[in-house]
Amino acid sequence: MALRAGGSSLWLRPGWRRLLLGAALGAVTATGQAPLGLWPVTLMSLSALIALMASEADVFRAARLGWVSGAGYFAGAMFWIVEPFMVEPERYAWMAPFGLLFMAFGMALFWFAAAGAAAWIGRQRRRRVLAFAVALASAELARGYVLTGLPWALLGHIWVGTPVMQAAAYVGPMGLTILTIGLAALPVMAMSRRRGALRLAVGVAIVASLWAFGTLRLNAPEPVVADAPLLRLIQPNAEQHLKWREDMARLFFERQVAQTAEVAERRPDLVIWPETAVPWLLERPGSALEIIAEAAGGAPVALGIQRAEGFRFYNSLAVIDATGTPVSVYDKFHLVPFGEYTPFGDLLADFGVKAFASREGYGYTAGPGAAVIDLGPVLGKVQPLICYEAVFPQDLRAAPERPDWLLQVTNDGWFGKVSGPYQHLAQARLRAVEQGLPLIRVANTGVSAVIDAKGRILRSLPLGAVGIIDAELPPALYATPYARWGDWPVAALLFLALAGLVVTRRSVAPDAAA
Repeated sequence: MALRAGGSSLWLRPGWRRLLLGAALGAVTATGQAPLGLWPVTLMSLSALIALMASEADVFRAARLGWVSGAGYFAGAMFWIVEPFMVEPERYAWMAPFGLLFMAFGMALFWFAAAGAAAWIGRQRRRRVLAFAVALASAELARGYVLTGLPWALLGHIWVGTPVMQAAAYVGPMGLTILTIGLAALPVMAMSRRRGALRLAVGVAIVASLWAFGTLRLNAPEPVVADAPLLRLIQPNAEQHLKWREDMARLFFERQVAQTAEVAERRPDLVIWPETAVPWLLERPGSALEIIAEAAGGAPVALGIQRAEGFRFYNSLAVIDATGTPVSVYDKFHLVPFGEYTPFGDLLADFGVKAFASREGYGYTAGPGAAVIDLGPVLGKVQPLICYEAVFPQDLRAAPERPDWLLQVTNDGWFGKVSGPYQHLAQARLRAVEQGLPLIRVANTGVSAVIDAKGRILRSLPLGAVGIIDAELPPALYATPYARWGDWPVAALLFLALAGLVVTRRSVAPDAAA
């Protein structure tokens, strides 16, 4: 039924129908992300979205369509962003819808730029398909770096958990993203049904080949390691709305001490507590560190703890020895904007606005950068990652030397229980494949996991469970091509493709309809 106002129909004019269709296709495209993992649905909906984008020749309308489509995608993939507002719903729940809209439309600005550029470059429909595919891949790459970056829910993440994920050892997450966009664009580039069917068959063959390659890599013999160290992962399940209550903080601390002291056939070589597991500052712990060391029975303990230097505070990982003395400290350096600090807060303090400055105690201060901690001849060298530092593949490559394994401590209680923790876990699995290193993930509320160098979950504790994992450290593999080169080859390829499309733009006659 048509809605009328002043005698003119307002019911979904063609422009509005296209925007709503774009938003819907974007939301459906998000179903390939964890925990659903519906990658075939993502490919089909993304293909339809690319066809819709290619039909729009006007730069402004195309950019607007890309913006709305991207907002649909990010709202669908990252709706868990409302969960932090629900920790204290009586105070912050009203902000949740605004937070979701701000995030979705903010992230979608990259799609806005890609769609506008594709319409400007592509003077013919088929050329717009290619231009949008290249521009969208470039925008996804930029999203991982611009303004400290946020490469969450990259289109290439749909392959996590499938054998195709093994290609990340060579091309990284952006290579998988190019693969995803390219597969979706192939049938759209055809000028006829016959060619469309042929290109679809080519796409199926590419997926089948990568699937077979990944399967062979997964079944390849593993390095044999004698006397691998035994790790104990502690998952206390301290729910976020209770975590910092004085009575509950003591209870959660005592729970972790009891888990640490639990007797097993073999004593662990290292005990690991999650992010911010200790409710006291490292400089003023009272007797807490001695209690933890005694419970560990002589084994070192790596634990998440906050520390202070004057009026600056740090989100840290400390390693304590058998006496409870901190022997190594790592400070998180890739902080969450507006969550752990306010961007430009220290700069504003120079002009007298100190309410957002980290140096005044408002939020955390970033640590000096990626680091490797030497835990001795048995445990080897480990690169620590605190919470969402595991989302950034470039941060792992920033370490001063190649570690023997990766350790992520995190508090996923902020992410809710629906999709956020599973997407966080999926990205940690991808980091293991990219680097060819095992990754040990210790999460406050879950999912804690032992992940081998091929991204397989060997042991895990489910979300919302209290428990421990005693497991041997899986072996490391060789330094992968991606570990050596990172995103540089993919970035160079995209730059050359984009430059070629721009340079040849004027040599292409526009469509008659354009």
